[in-house]
Amino acid sequence: MKGERVAQLELLLRSHPEGMRRAEIARRLGVHRSTISRYVEDLSKKIDLYEENSLIKIKAKEDEGPEALSVYESLAFNMSAELLASNIEIQNPHLASGLRKIAMNMSSYAPKVSANIFALADKIDEGLKNNMGQSMVFNKILEVLIDCWISGHIARITSGSEEIEIAPYFIGFKDEKEGRRPITVTGRLRHTMDIVTLDIASMTDAVMLDETYTIPDNLKPFKKREEKGYDAIDMIPLTLKIREKSALNSFSTIIHGKPELRKNEKGELIASFDAENSIELMLRIIQSGTSVEVISPENYKRRLINYLENILSIYKH
Repeated sequence: MKGERVAQLELLLRSHPEGMRRAEIARRLGVHRSTISRYVEDLSKKIDLYEENSLIKIKAKEDEGPEALSVYESLAFNMSAELLASNIEIQNPHLASGLRKIAMNMSSYAPKVSANIFALADKIDEGLKNNMGQSMVFNKILEVLIDCWISGHIARITSGSEEIEIAPYFIGFKDEKEGRRPITVTGRLRHTMDIVTLDIASMTDAVMLDETYTIPDNLKPFKKREEKGYDAIDMIPLTLKIREKSALNSFSTIIHGKPELRKNEKGELIASFDAENSIELMLRIIQSGTSVEVISPENYKRRLINYLENILSIYKH
């Protein structure tokens, strides 16, 4: 618990580069003021701290000096920050931290703008405090997705009981008809060429995987795939053994029902769903390689084996 409080203190001080009084730190951490000195002492063993005018601050390194903005740049930044803060559903602590750093830098030559930005940062902090649980989950997921995007790693995203793996291409706002501007991640579903845009607020967890990816240089704008109906389409009740859950993404380009997932007596993941009886389905199964195995129907399994044998026979001569 103590180590967690020390970590929270570091985050708090980094978010308030202008410094904080002990009483305010105690209020933010939800502890008695008498305990703050111990946390400060423990944190000072890791990073350089100092106290000035009763304000505890993190000592900036020599190469961390900010570059001054002009008055015009400062005002433009202030207006942009206000627009950003008002258009996001959940506030972000990094925005508040960045605002305070800018505000400190312009306090001597643009004090009114600086005061406005400090006030905006406080407003963001208040929004975070009033929605702490949801904000923590959202911002944690956002940070993981940003880390994946910057480092070029696949992300595994969980939303309720569903799980997908995606190569993030872009993170930003999305305009919707009802006027919402959710923060979304756009990227390629693993094992497919499909590009999707997902609302980060709908996610419950995200982790970075070891697998890496690159964003194509010739990436073109994409259109949303039109929904197809089931009329006059031959469907088969397909059952697959899934060795890699993200392989289900391979079937996103074909017409299929919602997969029902279960585990058999051996603990193996089994997916059952109706799927269009087409060559496209067979190609998606082949594309998945060893990640999926057809369990039933038996006649479709034989068709798949015959198809693969015919392909191999071409190369045996």
